[in-house]
Amino acid sequence: MKYELLIRRGRLVDPSQGIDGLRDVAFARGRVAAVEKGIPESLAAEVLDASGLVVTPGLVDIHVHAFWGVSHYGIDLDPVCLARGVTTAVDAGSSGAATFPGLRRYVLSKTRTRMRAFLNISAAGMIAERIGELEDLRWADVSWAVERAREHADLILGIKVRLSPYVVGKTRDLDALARALEAAQALGKPLMVHVGDTESSLEEIMARLRPGDIVTHAFHGWRHGVLDDAGRVLPGVREAVGRGVMLDIGHGRGSFSFHVAEAALSQGLKPGSISTDVHIYNYQGPVHDMATNISKFLKLGLPLAECIELATVKPSRAVGLEEGAGSLTPGAPGDAAVFRLETGLFNFVDSYGNTATGAQRLVPVATVQRGKVYRPRRQSEAVPSGKGRRG
Repeated sequence: MKYELLIRRGRLVDPSQGIDGLRDVAFARGRVAAVEKGIPESLAAEVLDASGLVVTPGLVDIHVHAFWGVSHYGIDLDPVCLARGVTTAVDAGSSGAATFPGLRRYVLSKTRTRMRAFLNISAAGMIAERIGELEDLRWADVSWAVERAREHADLILGIKVRLSPYVVGKTRDLDALARALEAAQALGKPLMVHVGDTESSLEEIMARLRPGDIVTHAFHGWRHGVLDDAGRVLPGVREAVGRGVMLDIGHGRGSFSFHVAEAALSQGLKPGSISTDVHIYNYQGPVHDMATNISKFLKLGLPLAECIELATVKPSRAVGLEEGAGSLTPGAPGDAAVFRLETGLFNFVDSYGNTATGAQRLVPVATVQRGKVYRPRRQSEAVPSGKGRRG
């Protein structure tokens, strides 16, 4: 057979190629082999009929927490990522210089979801809920972080820092940010900054960031967000985004507000990526999965193609994934997702219990990774263990 797998008759939405229409997608040797109309079924060993369905590149979620059994946020990713259309996920700072070797050996090398990571500037990483990882800034050891990131440059995409008071205390957020920036600059890699209820204003924080750095939890509903008290987008936020600082959603259990998102979008402030911040405390709601988060942005008025762009090629390029990730261009990694776009009345919930009713939702149907249809081997090991922090 010429092809190992053929997805036929689906509506292909691939913003990297400007495609939104009926196409067949063929895979061979773990990569995309052809994207055309009318590829004969006889050329493929397996055929997946996507009639009436939406086909996209495999989704890319740049904010997850996968250090199961070590970080209190950790979750078994495959049931919430690979089984639901996410083929590549990035652990956002669950581990630091002292703990990353364990994340690599016991999680990244075993998870079927393709994994990369941001290294926490705290050497401990996000281990315990009761003690913030930067309450003692001795954990923010720049040289140790740089050394560890260089040792594992094939997996570590950048540095992560969390600046909320329950992480860093009430007076040291800018000190922690400075150390994280120093490490990221030494590596020549992006910095992902967790914001929300910070002591310093978001404008102060974003003024220090470089083009390519990422602000996650961008549409949170706590103090010091993207809006002023009158609901207007802050000038310093616009300035930073204008020079290349990226806003990431990072929905989480306490970090996405419909009100903030609606106000920001109505004023032309858009995210550069949609991500979940999925972890043990939110995978049963309000986050659920990437498809649910994309559906929320459909409700907020973004077209499907733009939502898929924010969940594939844009985050892929932002964090420096391999060439072709987030795309179904021939020669790209053979990762795809198949969804059913349902119409009706669907209730969605933000991180603060506010509800919104949308007319569409995206429902995962199948995932293709490395040119093969994903079929689960086991049930999730993830068991909720408490209410957790805001994240």
